[in-house]
Parts: sequence; C-alpha cells; structure tokens
Amino acid sequence: QYKQKTTDKQAEDFITELEQEISELMKRSTEVEQLSLSEDHLHLLQSFPSLKAAPPTKDWTEVRVRPSSYERTVVRAVAQLEETLSEEMKKLINEAELKRVQQYAEDVTLDPDTAHPYLILSDDGKQVHCGDVRKNLPDNPERFSPCPFVLRKQSFSSGRFYFEVQVKGKTDWILGVVRESIKRKGGITLRPQNGYWTTWFRNGTEYLAAAGPSVRLTLKSQPEKVGVFVDHEEGLVSFYDVAAAALIYSFTGCSFTGKLYPFFSPWFHDGGKNSAPLIICPVNQTE
Repeated sequence: QYKQKTTDKQAEDFITELEQEISELMKRSTEVEQLSLSEDHLHLLQSFPSLKAAPPTKDWTEVRVRPSSYERTVVRAVAQLEETLSEEMKKLINEAELKRVQQYAEDVTLDPDTAHPYLILSDDGKQVHCGDVRKNLPDNPERFSPCPFVLRKQSFSSGRFYFEVQVKGKTDWILGVVRESIKRKGGITLRPQNGYWTTWFRNGTEYLAAAGPSVRLTLKSQPEKVGVFVDHEEGLVSFYDVAAAALIYSFTGCSFTGKLYPFFSPWFHDGGKNSAPLIICPVNQTE
C-alpha cells in the first residue's frame, strides 16, 4: 500500500508538471496570434525570434511511473500530445498570418481589353478559361498575344492588396502581379526583372516560382484556392494555399515602380484537360 501511494503521488506530480507545460504552450500560441495581427512590422520582427522556438519542455518519453503495465500507455499518450501541440502551434501561426493579409482583400474584375483572343471571360469578369477558337478582336496595345494572359481592370500603386482565385480542376495556371510597363506582344519571359512576380502550376504536377531562374516548390497538398498578397511599400508578393492556411512562396525585396496589376493565366485548354476556369472568389476570412 505504501508503494501504491508513492506511485500515485509521483503520477500526480507528473500530471501537474505536464499541465503547466500545456498551459505555457497555449499561452505562447495566443501571443503569436495576437502578434501576427500587429501592424507594427518592426515590433513583429523584433518579437518573432523569441517566439519562434517552443518553450523548453521535459522529455516525457523518459518518465517512468510504476506499475509498468501503465507505463507504455502514459508515455505514448504524452508523446502524442506534445506532437499535437507542436502542430497546433504551427497551424495557429499560419492561420493568424492568413487572417492578417485577408484584411486587405479588394474586388477584382478582369479586363477584356487585355485578354488574349483565345480567352473567354464571364459576363461579370470574375472567371476566365481558354477556348479552342480564336476570337476576332482588335489587336490593341494592351492585349496579350500570343500568350494566354489577362489583367485586372484596375491597378494599384501603393499600400497592401489581397485577392483569392479558385484553381480547382486545372492542370496549368499562372497567377501573380505585374508592372504596367510589361511586354505584351511576342515571346515573354516571366521573371521579376521583366516586371512579373508569378507562381506557375504546370503539367498537373509541378509548382514553380518564376523567380528568374524558376524555383521548384514542394507543397504538402494541391491548392484548390490560391491567395495573392502584395505589400507595395515592403516590396513583398506572397502566395497562399487558402484551405491549408499555408504559405506557398514569397518574393521579397521587390522593386516596384509605377502601377501594378493582378495577373491571371488559365493557360491553354490542352484538348479539354485544362478547360476548368480560374474563378476570382470573394474573400471569407478564416475563423
């Protein structure tokens, strides 16, 4: 009976210690979420290093509580709890960051005067896909040819800007922002030096950041909706997997001169394999 009381007391002490660690982890997650909503970027940069590492935690896998018949169950449960908390911290940070940039959502409507003649725009200017017949349209200076590209009607030259596009069902697409002064006729190379900040999904398998040279991206899941965020003053263009609340890629230190336009390409329809449209979606902030 004495041994049993000793074991019970030891187990209670372990539980108390573990509860304190859990409380500290949850406190840290709240701090991170509040910090991510801050408009003070200097404060964010100064504070983040101290928050990036999780608080020191005990190696609970070495804990021994008799009788041994319960030991494996306790250690397994605690290890799983610590892993879950770590993943939950990452998820909270990602969700808070996405929620922050979604505050800058603006309405986006496609400009038919810039659309390649193969592209078909919806009447409301919120969808675009590539057809198999070239429309007879005036070859005005704003129109892309021969690349299947289209821009937003309105530009912006300062501040922050965010929009979301559904890419579900597509094997190829390109999204991003471009300078007003970009080349629109003939062969075009997508890279920041030419005024293009874009990401590209191609062949149903590859994700690339057109960084000149291109950077191959490895994603945990295939995005069905992509968010694009621009901070003009910070020289930042970021792409997000909205459902996963995960950053896909960021261009940093960008040199923006003049007006910027949101940029879209549903790419060619590939015999119907890539006929799904790009759909500009209303932004619903993550809960």
